[in-house]
Amino acid sequence: MNFPDLRYEFSLWQSGISLVAGLDEAGRGAWAGPVAAGAVILSPASDLVERLKGVRDSKQMTARQRVRAAEKIRAVALTWGVGFASAEEIDAVGIVPATRLAMGRALAQLEILPQHLLIDAVRLPDVPLPQTSLIKGDCRVLSISSASVLAKTERDRLMEALEGMHPGYGFARHKGYGTALHRAALVSLGPCPQHRRSFKPVLSV
Repeated sequence: MNFPDLRYEFSLWQSGISLVAGLDEAGRGAWAGPVAAGAVILSPASDLVERLKGVRDSKQMTARQRVRAAEKIRAVALTWGVGFASAEEIDAVGIVPATRLAMGRALAQLEILPQHLLIDAVRLPDVPLPQTSLIKGDCRVLSISSASVLAKTERDRLMEALEGMHPGYGFARHKGYGTALHRAALVSLGPCPQHRRSFKPVLSV
C-alpha cells in the first residue's frame, strides 16, 4: 500500500511558502446528509511523517483507524478546520459548488491564513489564494490525506447524531451512503429533510 508523503509540501516550504493547507471532502457521493470538507496546515518538522504514520486516504482506513488518526492530526496540525454544506444547499446549487462551499467554510475555520492550497481534484475559483489541484491528492499528499480524515470523522459524527433526529434510516450505520439498508428505508419511509432530493436514487423513490 502506498502512503502519502510531503513531497508537495516540502517543495513549497523550500520556496519560502511555510503555510500550506491541504483540503479534501467527504460525503460527496452520499444520498443524505451534508458534504464535509477538511482543511489542515502542517508545519515543517523532521518527524512529521513518523508522527502521522498510518494517515492516508480516509476511504482506505477503518472507522477506528480514522478516529485514532484524527486525534494525531489535531495534535500535530498548526491549525485545522472542517466545514459543511447541507443537503438543502446541495440540492440548490449542485454537489460540486456545494463542495467548494464546504471547503471555503473549512478554510474560514483556520486560525491562520494559508499562503497556498493543495486540493484534492477541485479548484476554488472564488478563493483568492494560490492553489494546486491534484488528482488522487488524498492518496499522495499528506496534508490532503489529513484533511480527508478530519472531514470524514466529523461528518460521521454528525450522521450518527442525525440518527436520533431521523430514526429508521440507519444513518449511524451507513452514514447516508447508498446501501441496501438505506434504499429499503427510503422505500418504506420516504425521504427525510436530510436527503438530497436532487440525487437520482432519492428522486426515484
